[in-house]
Amino acid sequence: QVDLVESGGGSVQAGGSLKLSCVASGNRGSRPYMGWFRQAPGQEREGVASIYIPGGIKDYNPSLDGRFSISQDNAGNVVYLLMNTLKPEDSGIYFCAASRSAMGQPPTSDRVQYWGQGTQVTVSS
Repeated sequence: QVDLVESGGGSVQAGGSLKLSCVASGNRGSRPYMGWFRQAPGQEREGVASIYIPGGIKDYNPSLDGRFSISQDNAGNVVYLLMNTLKPEDSGIYFCAASRSAMGQPPTSDRVQYWGQGTQVTVSS
């Protein structure tokens, strides 16, 4: 069993930055790949970024134009998502995810076994 707990969401004006955190616990062997997804009202869940914890390899949704950065702590138990130059269209619920296998490029939700509860991000114009 893997548990994921996100934090760091909130409200910010366009052009600002936010940093999300996801604390993972449970079987480390079940979560070598971790990532972030987001979902806006009425839209499908969209992959944002993923990271291979043992090797640090990162994948991003190219639509983000390099504005977001995924990273991890030294122990591989916390994954961060730094979001810069935020736009109103970045608003939504951001979910932390974990998987036993690669999530794809860009990450796809059908490859995810574990989800966090989500954290709301609201970007105002």
